[in-house]
Amino acid sequence: MTRTVPVPQGLPMERNAGPFDPPREISRLREARPVSPMLFPDGHEGWLVTGYEAVRQLLADTRFSSRQDIGVIHVPYETPGMPAATEPSPQMPGLFIAMDPPDHTRLRRKLTGAFTVKRMRMLEEQIIAVTERQLDELARLTPPVDLVKEFALPVPSLVICELLGVPYADRENFQVNSAQFMVRDQTLEQKVAAIGAMNAYLAELVTQKRADPGDDILSDLARHDDLTIEELTGAAFLLLLAGHETTANMLSLGTFALLEHPEQLAELRANPDLLPDAVEELMRYLSVADIFFRYATEDIELGGETIPEGSTVVVSLLAANRDPQRFDNPDALDVHRKARGHLSFGHGIHQCLGQQLARIEMRAGFDGLLRRFPTLELAVPGDEVQLKTDMNIYGVHELPVTWTEMTR
Repeated sequence: MTRTVPVPQGLPMERNAGPFDPPREISRLREARPVSPMLFPDGHEGWLVTGYEAVRQLLADTRFSSRQDIGVIHVPYETPGMPAATEPSPQMPGLFIAMDPPDHTRLRRKLTGAFTVKRMRMLEEQIIAVTERQLDELARLTPPVDLVKEFALPVPSLVICELLGVPYADRENFQVNSAQFMVRDQTLEQKVAAIGAMNAYLAELVTQKRADPGDDILSDLARHDDLTIEELTGAAFLLLLAGHETTANMLSLGTFALLEHPEQLAELRANPDLLPDAVEELMRYLSVADIFFRYATEDIELGGETIPEGSTVVVSLLAANRDPQRFDNPDALDVHRKARGHLSFGHGIHQCLGQQLARIEMRAGFDGLLRRFPTLELAVPGDEVQLKTDMNIYGVHELPVTWTEMTR
C-alpha cells in the first residue's frame, strides 16, 4: 500500500538541521517513503531515493543508466540561468563515470591496475612524505590561517599531480576551472567554459604523453593505442577532478566536524589506533559527494515502488548513510563506530576507483594534523564558517584555524 506523503517540489537542499546533517525534509522523506516521487521545477515527476537498502540496490542495477546522452535531463532545483529541463548532453569521450557497460567496462579496466590496494600501499610512504612537507609549510605560518588553502587543498593536489603526471606548477589552472565546474548555480555558458579550459589543457598534456610517455598513470593510459586523444582527455578530466576535489573537501570539512565535536576529537587524540575507523565514520557522517543521478531504461521495481521507464532518479548518499535502518544513532559522529558498508564511495560498477588512495590521504592528513597541532582550534565561531552549499561537492570555502603550540 502506497503511503501518503507530500510530494517534494524539487530537491530539498537547505542545511537547516546543521552544517553536517541532511536537510530535515530529506530525512523526513527517508523515514516515510525511502523511494518517493518528486516534482522537478519543470513539472516532470521523477524519483528521489534516500533509504540505504534502496540506494544500494539502485547503484548495483545497471538498468539505472549513468549516461547523460539519453532522455531529458531535469534539474532538481531552481538554478539561475539554467533551464529546468534540457536536451540530452552529448556523451563526453572518456568520462567513464557517465557510461554504461560495455563502454564503461572497456575504459575502467585499463585503469584498474593503477589503483589496486597493493599499489596504493606501496605509495603510502610517498603520500605521508607529501603530507608532512605540507605540514612543515603550515607550521611556518603565523596563525590564524585558512586550512583549506594551506593544507586541505594542496595535499591531494600534490598527490594526484604526481600520480597522473600533471605538473604541479599548473595547479592554478585546473583548481580554478574544476572549482567553477562544481558550482551549482551558474549558467550553462560558464560551465561549458570551465570544461573547455580544462579539456584544452589536458588534451595538450595527454598528446605530449603519447609522444613521450613517462612513469605516471596518464602515460600508462596513453600507451593504449585503442584510446583516442579525446578519450584520454575525458579520463584525465575525471581522474584529476575526482582526485583532488573530494579529498580536499573531506580533509577540511572533517577537521571542522572534529573541532565542533571536541569529545570525539579528544577520543581520537588519546587513541590514534582509532584513525582508520574514524576516517570511515567521517566519510559516512559527512558524505561530501551526496547527489547522484540515474535514468531508468525500463520499468523497475525498487523499494516497493515502480519506477517507470524514462524516469530521472535522484539519489542521496548522505540520506542513505544516515539511515537508522542501517546505522545505529546515525546522526551522531562516533569515531568508535565500525562504519564499513557506508556508501560514500558509491556501490556497484561505478564504485570509486581511487577509494584506497583517498583513504591513505585522509589517514595521513588527519594523523599529521592532529599529532603536530595538538592545540588546533577554530579561529572564528563555527557558525561563521562559510559552507559550500553552492557547490556540487559539499565542504567549506575557508576554514580559519589557529594554534598555540606544535610538536613534531
